[in-house]
Amino acid sequence: MGMHMLWPRNADAVKGVEIGRDTALRIWRFASPYRTQVVGFLASVVFGSLFGLVPALLFGSIIDRAIPNEDRGLLAIFAAAIVAAALFQGLVGLAERYWSSRIGEGVIYDLRVALFDHVQRLPIAFFTRTQTGTLTNRLNNDVIGAQRALTTTLGSVVSNVITLATTLLAMFALEWRLTLLALILTPMFVLPYRRIGRIQQGITRDGMELNAAMNSTMTERFNVSGALLVKLFGRGDDELELFSDRAGQVRDIGIRSAIFTRGFMTVLTLLGAIGTAMVYGLGGLFAINGDIKIGVLATMGLLVGRIYMPLTSLTNARIDVLTALVSFDRVFEVLDAPSPLTDAPDAVTLVDPKGHIEFADVTFRYPGSDELIVPGLETPESVVVEGEAIERGEPVLRNLSFVIEPGQLVAVVGPSGAGKTTLTALIPRLYDVTEGAVLIDGAAVSSLTQASLRQAIGVVVQDPHLFHESIGDNLRYAKPDATDDELDVACEAAQILDVVRSLPAGYKTVVGERGYRMSGGEKQRLSIARMLLKNPSMVILDEATSHLDSENEALVQEALAKALNGRTAVVIAHRLSTITQADQILVLDEGALVEHGTHDELLAAEGLYADLYHRLVRDES
Repeated sequence: MGMHMLWPRNADAVKGVEIGRDTALRIWRFASPYRTQVVGFLASVVFGSLFGLVPALLFGSIIDRAIPNEDRGLLAIFAAAIVAAALFQGLVGLAERYWSSRIGEGVIYDLRVALFDHVQRLPIAFFTRTQTGTLTNRLNNDVIGAQRALTTTLGSVVSNVITLATTLLAMFALEWRLTLLALILTPMFVLPYRRIGRIQQGITRDGMELNAAMNSTMTERFNVSGALLVKLFGRGDDELELFSDRAGQVRDIGIRSAIFTRGFMTVLTLLGAIGTAMVYGLGGLFAINGDIKIGVLATMGLLVGRIYMPLTSLTNARIDVLTALVSFDRVFEVLDAPSPLTDAPDAVTLVDPKGHIEFADVTFRYPGSDELIVPGLETPESVVVEGEAIERGEPVLRNLSFVIEPGQLVAVVGPSGAGKTTLTALIPRLYDVTEGAVLIDGAAVSSLTQASLRQAIGVVVQDPHLFHESIGDNLRYAKPDATDDELDVACEAAQILDVVRSLPAGYKTVVGERGYRMSGGEKQRLSIARMLLKNPSMVILDEATSHLDSENEALVQEALAKALNGRTAVVIAHRLSTITQADQILVLDEGALVEHGTHDELLAAEGLYADLYHRLVRDES
């Protein structure tokens, strides 16, 4: 048993926590596929505890029967039985570990898969309000805590209860007076343990915080952006000094913990020795007076050590159980989170999409603080949309109505915070409209299956995301069964094929974290090739060329011209070339559609578009 299992727990962490009957029943239902393993686990614990009593009981019989009678045969039998009991206890221990790991790892697998599947289906709004670290912590630590509730905590409590019960029964059967003495000594054993254990608990907590700080330093400095920043500012020596200081604190707290742990163990051993000595002392008097046999005294001395450790551990049982089961509640909080973006029961598949898009009196606002999906994970503060802070619940788009015909190129323009990106997010149904409807080929997006809707739409954003995998794997994310020839066709159309072929590993080249090994223009063209493999009927471009140099922009624009050919395109752009070539221009201001028409029509109107256009002319000249 590890020392951490003996230290007193933080009762404040579960103060006021109650685990209801429904939660307990749900936990059991969740573990029901492992009922056979649970039975095997509990049975192995029981047999392990019983086999553990055998050596002490046989040792007393050796003293009282085999030695006085000089019965060598009986002595050999008892000795062999002790060895056999140890062997069987070891085998039972292996069985216990087997069942424990089967249950624990199985539950971890089930919980993680269920959580991953549920979380990835939550709307994008959930991810914009949730810190990645907090979410992954919930998916990891709380799942492990839930596993601990079924294996470590359950096993520890059951094992200690059974060990204590069987030991006390054996002791009472042998000598009830010495057994009562051992129980009377229990407070003397437990009270100092609790006081010393609280100190050790504080040392452990400090050590965890110091380790977290040291690991945070490594995480921030060893990603690509952090490492680049350190090098550009020439702060390598300063970073070494900072890390050395934090690592030194971890070293020092580790030494303190090791010394205190050893001291703690010494105290436990001393208290156990005192209890054993008092049992031997009183039992010795009984033996001198002829009240008990010497073998009984020896057996009692061995058994008394088997009650203090379980008693000590069971003082933490309630806190252990509540702490572990709280993890189940936190896991269930995520699993029970309703997703507002689900397919309707009668949702239909979008077949052979033409690319006709209509906004019918659409109003949209981001969810308010009373509409959080997982309140324990999300932050209800204001959100930032296109660089502007928007209070949750405030409309971002107001009464938008327009029609985009199949094959049209439509530019969406407006000042920062006008709602351009939000508008494009409603087309693939990343959010549901608050009022009105978005229609594709005459059908509301809410009436279509999300898979078929999004399969029909390709998106290229300003900063495309590439996974830390090969170029081929990133491209095949759009079409897993794509052949190399298909990759070549897509890359040639995206003006990136020559770059891929010039790389020693070709499509097997790993792009690095977030595609960091590729230039901005190369990442854009790879994202265009990925979109072309998807072969969508509608394309959304969100400022796809705004931060590129002129050479890369020309290549990306050429790639986009081929990508948009014959497809409906909605483009958020700050470049004159894209705007002037548009079949239709939508001008947004503060979430409202204030102007729409062709470039020439809007210039002639001398409204907001004309002002924005003339500003772009000055910026690009």
